[in-house]
Amino acid sequence: MPESTSSREEFLARLAEMRPELHRYCARLTGSVFDGEDVVQSTLVRAVEEADKLDEVRHFRAWLFRIAHNRAIDHLRAKNRRRAEPLDAAAHLPDDSSPSPADVLARREATATAIERFLLLSVGPRSVVILKDVLGHSLSDISALLDLSLAAVKSALHRGRAQLRNLNTALGNSDQAAKAFSPEMSRYIALFNARDWDPLRALLAEDVRLDQTTHPISQGKSVVGNFFTRYAATDNWHLAAAWVEGREVAAVFAAAKDERPGYFMEIRWSNGEILAIRDFRYARYVAENASITFA
Repeated sequence: MPESTSSREEFLARLAEMRPELHRYCARLTGSVFDGEDVVQSTLVRAVEEADKLDEVRHFRAWLFRIAHNRAIDHLRAKNRRRAEPLDAAAHLPDDSSPSPADVLARREATATAIERFLLLSVGPRSVVILKDVLGHSLSDISALLDLSLAAVKSALHRGRAQLRNLNTALGNSDQAAKAFSPEMSRYIALFNARDWDPLRALLAEDVRLDQTTHPISQGKSVVGNFFTRYAATDNWHLAAAWVEGREVAAVFAAAKDERPGYFMEIRWSNGEILAIRDFRYARYVAENASITFA
C-alpha cells in the first residue's frame, strides 16, 4: 500500500478512474454487465490488498488489468463456464502501429457485438479480441498483460475475430423479444414515478439491502428508506421497466428528452417484499455497456 496519505489518495483515484475501462473488459469476458461489475469490485479490493507489489507507477495499467483478467477467469471457473483453448502458432497479422481497414472493421464489429455473445468465444481469443478491438490495447501490451508471446497474441486475435464474425453472421443482430414484466416491478415503477414514497417504503423487507456500487452497503428498512428521500429531492427523472440480460430492471432516465437511460436499478423480491435494491447510479458505465430492452 502506498505509504503517505497523498500517495494513497492518488492510488485510489487512479483505481476509480480505471473502473469504466475495467468494466468494458470484465463484462465482455464474463458475458454479463452484472458479473462484470462484480469482478471489477473484486479486482479493486485485490488491487488495494496487493498495492505494495506494484514496483513502478508506469506498470500500473498492465498490473491492474492482469488482476482483473485473473479475477474474471476465477469467476468463470466458479460458474463452470470457462472454454479453455491453447494459443497456437501465430497468424500473419501486421504490427498495429498503423491500423489497416480490416483492423478498423474488426473493432467496429467487436464494439457493436452484444456482451453476452462474447461468452461463446474460447477464453483465450476472447481476452485478446476484447483488449485489442474493444479497448484498443497494442499487441505488445496484450502480450505483456497476458504473459503470452507476440506470436500467440496474433494467433488468438486472428482466431477470435473469425469466431466473432461467424457468430454474428449465424445469430444475427436481433434482440431478445421483450417479455411481460412482473406485477411487482410494474407497481414499483408506478409508485416511483408518482413520487409516492410511503407505499414504496412499506414494500421494503425488514432486512432489505441497498447496494450502490461505490458506496458502502446499507441494510435495514429504516436505513434503506432514506434511499427514496434522496430521489424525492429532484424531479427531472423518470423510470421505465426494462430487461437487461433476462433480468427485470427499472431503467432511470435523467430527463424526459433522453433517448437512453443513464443507469438502472435491479430489484429483488420475495413474497411481495423488496429484499434488495442494486442501484447503478454511481456506476453509469454499466448501463453504457448493457443491451437494454423495453416492452
